[in-house]
Amino acid sequence: MAAYSRGWARDLGPRNITVNVIQPGAINTEMNPETADHAPFLAGQTALGRYGQPQDIAAAVSFLAGPEASYITGATLNVDGGQSA
Repeated sequence: MAAYSRGWARDLGPRNITVNVIQPGAINTEMNPETADHAPFLAGQTALGRYGQPQDIAAAVSFLAGPEASYITGATLNVDGGQSA
């Protein structure tokens, strides 16, 4: 997906369209609750030692969709609490 988005960023850039990827880590959702049996393991894999919340992803999406990110394209933003650190 990241490679595709970089290609799309090049293709769509002349039309002033930005393309980015958000890679979430363990996020507290109904499908992956922070109270599940496996949650302590997943939380332990992050630098912050906890699950993210849906608002964390929403904030990243809002930023990338807003005017402050108008010069960001072809990027991958990890919103994973430092899991990939």
